[in-house]
Amino acid sequence: MQTAPDIQELNQRIQYASQFVDRLRNELAKVIIGQQYMVDRLLIGLLSNGHVLLEGVPGLAKTLTIKSLAQAMDGKFSRIQFTPDLLPADVIGTMIYNQSKNEFVVRRGPIFANFILADEINRAPAKVQSALLEAMQEKQVTISENTYKLEEPFLVLATQNPLEQEGTYPLPEAQVDRFMLKVVVGYPDKNEEKLIIRQQVQGLISASVSKVVTTKEILESRDLVRQVYMDEKIEQYIIDIVFATRYPDQYGLDRMKNMISYGGSPRASINLALAAKTYAFMNKRGYVIPDDIKAIAKDVLRHRIGLTYEAEAENVTTEILIDDILRTIQVP
Repeated sequence: MQTAPDIQELNQRIQYASQFVDRLRNELAKVIIGQQYMVDRLLIGLLSNGHVLLEGVPGLAKTLTIKSLAQAMDGKFSRIQFTPDLLPADVIGTMIYNQSKNEFVVRRGPIFANFILADEINRAPAKVQSALLEAMQEKQVTISENTYKLEEPFLVLATQNPLEQEGTYPLPEAQVDRFMLKVVVGYPDKNEEKLIIRQQVQGLISASVSKVVTTKEILESRDLVRQVYMDEKIEQYIIDIVFATRYPDQYGLDRMKNMISYGGSPRASINLALAAKTYAFMNKRGYVIPDDIKAIAKDVLRHRIGLTYEAEAENVTTEILIDDILRTIQVP
């Protein structure tokens, strides 16, 4: 257990080590107006070593944000546009015959990068999705008989459009569960949109982003994130929230029993704890408070709760259920 002096020392280390977060935010603000929520969730994924699924209608700067984040770091960026005719070899690579050497050599695919933008991930068939998701889980790729480790940091940022269902292949629940966060990207407010119009029309938007953080800083910060202090009461709070998604009747949420077909897996508990620690780190704190859990709960849980037909008939969403759980579970 950490003592008060330990936490105080950790606080000071984190306040110094987390300064690059402000540099990253300021650099991204040169090309992205608003969308602070999305930017912060991408940073949480990056610092927690977890992948992020972004869902939103076209034109909300999802691709631009991910590309700009990669530019602001000293890392390699790959974009894979998912289409129905894509093959697993187009993602991970394949063996090709080299005539001059008279042998087969490995041609590495776009997966060999630090930041992978999987654009419209639900447009590719299941075998392509599973090739990508295997790399996400194992952090390695097998081509022919050889296995290749992927470079760290390795972060998959996938986007999907919730509007069009024609010609899409929805991700199965087991595969969606591998994403640490599912972030729903909303529209900008009126003032932000006015600024977007003004800058785009006048051509004032910055074309490029400078490198303001190294991959070494990111990897060192990941180690520090795991050291953020989490009290046993906070751990119990996380467990109660996740268990309430599985057994709502045990927490006085009887009406939810017929609305939830399945609740969060142990990955939900692990990711909620990690994301809360990262959220505390980004707020320059060496300890987790209940508000950190509340701030990140929807992003961690919204894709891990299955709704019944009854819930869908009554227009009940996972967000509504998570709000009910957070209101009901006693805060430590």
